[in-house]
This record gives sequence, C-alpha cells and structure tokens, in this order.
Amino acid sequence: MSDDPQVYAPRLADDPRADPLEAVGERTTLTGFLDWHRHTLELKCAGLDPAAMAERAVPPSALSLHGLVRHLAACERWWFRIQFAGEQVPNLYYSDDDPDLDFTATDGDPAEALAVWRGEVQRAREIAAAAPLEATGMRKRTGAPVSLRAVLVHMIAEYARHNGHADLLRERLDGTTGM
Repeated sequence: MSDDPQVYAPRLADDPRADPLEAVGERTTLTGFLDWHRHTLELKCAGLDPAAMAERAVPPSALSLHGLVRHLAACERWWFRIQFAGEQVPNLYYSDDDPDLDFTATDGDPAEALAVWRGEVQRAREIAAAAPLEATGMRKRTGAPVSLRAVLVHMIAEYARHNGHADLLRERLDGTTGM
C-alpha cells in the first residue's frame, strides 16, 4: 500500500492554465504563479451572466465576482503602474470619499470590468518583463523603495486570497468547484 494520495483536487473544466510547478528560474516561477492566479480568476468568472457576476452571494459581505475583478484591476494598476513604474495614471475604482468603490459600485457591465482588468494585466506584464527583479519603485504610503520581486510576491498573495473568495462565490452561485 502506498502513502501517496489516490485522490487529488479536481481541476476546473477546460482548464487552459500552464502548471507553474516546474523547475525553472525565479522570474519564471514568480510570473508563472501570478499568471496562474490571474487565469484562475478568469475561469471563476467564465460563463456567468452580468447578474450572477454582480451577485453578492455570501451575505452580509459586499463581495461579488464583478467586484473582485474591479478590485484586482485596481491592484494591478496601483502596484505595477503607479508604485513600481511611477506612471501618472488615475486610480481605478477609488475615491477618498468611497475607497471601496471597486466592491460597492458594481452596477456597470462586468464585461467592461473584465476588459479593463485584462488591459491592466497586459500592462503589468509589460512592465515586469522590462525590469530586473531587483529594480525598485516607490511605495506611496511610506516613500520606501519596493522591488519588482516584492511586487510580484505581493500580487501572488493578493490573487491567492481573492481567488479563495472567488471559489466560495462561484460555488454558491452555481455549484462550480475546482482549482
């Protein structure tokens, strides 16, 4: 009898994600895991209509898949474009009067939010590809330097946390499970 498990966590149907668990260099590992998580978010949203995307399926939480997409688009912009690359672009889905606009103002089109998110992901990939892992930007909160390596690790953690939320939301919406 083997101690190896015979049952593994199921994969999502039609899963196009590349497995990031290969013996490769640090940059490829970091960007591979971040892209795996980005694809996971997209898969959790696949096939849902706008009403399902906007549904706050776990009351009293304001979380919805639409809100998560908006939030992660804003995170991509904030960490890669604004803080790391120093681009002068406005924050997404944020105001000082309502810092939670990404989650609370989800009456718009989820397809538009996904398009904005995809654009921010693409720009973040370009920024990351053009800089060494040791390159630094500046954290707005503290003025301290932040390396591309730290931004990548932070974003992996950000997606991992919110993909856990997306797992619960999607299962609550239509029973879909899988990693």
